[in-house]
Order: sequence, then C-alpha cells, then structure tokens
Amino acid sequence: MADTANFIWQIVEEDKANGSAVKTRFPPEPNGYLHIGHAKSMYVNFGTAARYGGTCNLFFDDTNPSKEKTEFVDAIRADIAWLGYQWDKEVYASDFFDIIYDYAERLIMSGKAFVCDYSAEEIKATRGTLTEPGQESPYRNRTAEENLRLFREMKAGKYADGEKCLRAKIDMSSPNINLRDPVIYRILRATHHRTGDKWCIYPMYDYAHPICDYLQGVTHSLCTLEFEDHRPLYDWVGVTLGFAPKPRQIEFARLSMTNLVMSKRYLKKLVADGSVHGWDDPRMPTLAGLRNRGIPAAAINDFCERAGVAKANSECEISYFEAVVRDYLNAHAPRAMAVVDPLKVVITNYEGEEEIDFSINQTDENAGTRKVKFGRELYIERSDFALEAPPKYYRLKPDGYVRLKNAYIIHCDEAVTDEKGEVVEVRCSYVPDSHSGADTSGIKAKGVIHWVNARTCADAVLKQYDHLLRDADYAGQDFSERMNTESEHVFHAKAEPYLAEAPDGEAFQLLRTGYYKKCTENGMLCLSEIVSLKDNFNKGGK
Repeated sequence: MADTANFIWQIVEEDKANGSAVKTRFPPEPNGYLHIGHAKSMYVNFGTAARYGGTCNLFFDDTNPSKEKTEFVDAIRADIAWLGYQWDKEVYASDFFDIIYDYAERLIMSGKAFVCDYSAEEIKATRGTLTEPGQESPYRNRTAEENLRLFREMKAGKYADGEKCLRAKIDMSSPNINLRDPVIYRILRATHHRTGDKWCIYPMYDYAHPICDYLQGVTHSLCTLEFEDHRPLYDWVGVTLGFAPKPRQIEFARLSMTNLVMSKRYLKKLVADGSVHGWDDPRMPTLAGLRNRGIPAAAINDFCERAGVAKANSECEISYFEAVVRDYLNAHAPRAMAVVDPLKVVITNYEGEEEIDFSINQTDENAGTRKVKFGRELYIERSDFALEAPPKYYRLKPDGYVRLKNAYIIHCDEAVTDEKGEVVEVRCSYVPDSHSGADTSGIKAKGVIHWVNARTCADAVLKQYDHLLRDADYAGQDFSERMNTESEHVFHAKAEPYLAEAPDGEAFQLLRTGYYKKCTENGMLCLSEIVSLKDNFNKGGK
C-alpha cells in the first residue's frame, strides 16, 4: 500500500484515535462475475483493514435469489484469491435471515414499519419528486398487531408475489426520497442458492445492509458513491434498532474506465447472446476475463493503487491501465519471436545451422540469455518486405540490406512471385562478418527485423483484440449501439519452439509485436494478445 493518505484513511485514523478497531467487508452480490471495478473495491476494503491492523470479511449480499448462483460465489472466491487478498470470515446475508426477520418484527411492534398493499407501481407513483413530497399510503396507520399478523402471513406464503410488502415508516416529506417509507421486505418466490425454499419473503438490500454490517462487527462500511444518498437510511436502521456501536458508512468514487462495459447487466447480456465466448472472454473487463487474457494480478493491484481513492466520480482512460500492465510486463516478461503472416526467406549462401545468444529480458541484468537456432531458411513478417518500397523504408526490399535480430545482415537478391504477382519467397545472401556483437563488415543496416527458423518453428494461431466499445465517449447512446462487433482478430503465425515448449499461461513479449500469453487451443499453439507494445496513454486508446 502506498504511504500517501487518502480521505478514507484520514477518517479511519481519526476513529482509531478514539479507540475504534478496524473491521471492513468486501460485499459482492453473487449475481455475476466480478469486473475490474470490483478490484478497486477490494483494494479499498482489504487494503484499509491491512493498513490499520484490522480484518476484512468476504460478505455475500445474497438477498435477491432470482439472480444469484453458487457458480458466481465460486468465481468471486477465485478472483479474490487470484488478486492475493485473504478474508477473515466468509459471511452471507442469508446467514442472518432469521435475525433480520426478527428485527423487522421489532420495527413493526415499535410502530416503525407497516404492511402496505400498494403495488410497486403505486409506491413509485406516490413517492413524490425532488420538489414535491410523497403521499402517505392509506395502509400506513394500521395497528402494530394487524401489521404483525399480516407480516407473518406474508412469511407463511398466504399472499402472491407483489401483493403486499413491508415498508419502514419514516417521512414521506423527507427531502431524501430514500427515506420516504422505503420497502424493506418483499414477497418473492424464488429458490435461494443456500436456503432453498425456506423463505418466500426477502429483505431489501438497504435494510439488510446495516444489520449485516452490525452483526459482523464492521466498523467502517466502505461503499461506492451511489450509496451516498442511501446513508441516511443506513443510519436510520442502525439508530432505530439501537446498534451500539453503529457502523460508519463512507463512500468513495467507483472505478470507471473508457471503452469498457462496466455494467453487470450488460455483461450478462453479452454472455447470453453470444457476443463473447463467456464470462472469461479475454475482451471482457471481468477479472476472469483479465486473468484469461494474461493480465498479471500484480499489475491490476498496482493500477488500483495508482488510480487512488477519491470522493468525486471520474473516468480513467483505458490506455492508462494498459500502460501500467505494459510497464509490469516489460520488467517481467521473457522475450521471444513469432511472425504473423509469414514470408519465407532463403539465405542462398548459408549452409548448416548455428545457435545464437538471445537476451531473455534486456531490462533485467540477471535474466541472462538463451540459445536460438539460426539456419538457411527463415520466416519473416510479410509486412517486413516491400517489393516496391516507399521512401525511408528501412526493412527488407529488393537490393536492400536489413539486420536479422541478434544474427546477421542480409541482402535481398531476388523476390519470387506467383502467377498473381504475390511474393511467395525472398532469396537473400548473408554478410558473414556481420554477426550482432561482432560486426566488422562496415555495412550500415538501418532496419532490424525479427525472424524464426523455418525448420524448427511451430505453427501458431495469434489472436489480437480491440476494445468491446468502439470509442471512449458516445454520449446518450446505449452500449448496444457502441459495440465493436469485430473486436477479435485471428492470424496464422510461425513461432520459435521456445514458445511451444513454454507452460500455458506464461506471458511473453513477442519482439516488435506485443505482449502475449501462451496457451493451447484444440492441440495447437495459441498466442493471445495481452497488451500492445505501443504506449497509447493520453492518445485515446488503441
């Protein structure tokens, strides 16, 4: 954790000075996979607890069984562990359903809650506006005894979904609409992933949230800014039920990034309609997707720390995130060579084969070198040869020189074309005394290109990705109108055997191409793009 204090830490330090211990919780709802925005919340909750010698629970808000699955619980656990965080206790809102229900009866008997027969539409229609007060429900003045009977009948399954609800009795003229007799229990017949069909009524999040925090012993409930307007209700529940000490809710700005779909609802839609290959598609901003793409967990944590914790919402450029990932991989990823859209080069005056030294990572003086086989027949990138070269073209061209990375200078003697005029082979001669590090030829080759040995190389599939959203800003339009429907690109490539022999999941810098993760798909070597080599920070992304 950085030493620079943020406003949350300043508040916590003040509370600690008054003798308060630190207990936080990371509270995902198990209704989908976590995305990079949740990494920021983990950083805040787990990081704050660690900084002050406290603990952080993993708290599953499972109050809406119609959308929650054990699959999502398992995925959330895996994501948290991947980022390196350890929770103190694993807790569920459903652990407290009996107690939460008992508290509701207590509110009823103290005249602080009532059963309402309004439908959801009627409640919305009578809530009022920012400038006009709401209208009190005609059921607001039922006796405590009648409300208790009706509430127990709701629990017993006597009424249909939506036929009745339990509302807190607060103030229909409050300037904060969240305090205008909010619903705290609704009837919902849905099988819960943990409690099965035991319940047909479920507490609303705004009601269960402060109770669950209190029962866990949470001291600081750290939430994103959308909960700021809900804090008076959070406090009302705690004060009304006599919580002492009452947890303190503090809000911070959520992580928002350009070119990314940061809506769970829409991420679900992308998975459901087949726009992506699943929750862990490398283009997805889910932590499963980022992990599958090859983004290192350490780079995500570093990004969250650099992004900081603020009180006001703002948007971070995706290119800044990519720059952080690139910095990490530049320092840690081994170097290797692969060529896209390969073009064969035959060195007509070279015989045999030799091993040349290849730097594993030139940014790490302790990384050392490895051996790469050089031979008579090679593959280069087709884009590294031009039959008719433009001015200042420093790669391979007819009667031109170029250096092969870590090897020799070659001269293009002839380009062989097919009946369509397409170049199918380039015949060259090498300069024997031009070996890298021992060049005495006197020939100055301005261009350096990478290559692979045609005899030893492996066939590979190379995948590159664009952003799921076409642009950073597209005001007023839905995600569906901004989708980049051609965000995955697949190429044929030739790769050195070092990549084929590497373990799946390892990240490499492919020279002059980008950072890629090695994997195996359908028995074939696949190189999947993690991030490009080019740094586009402050240039609007890819």
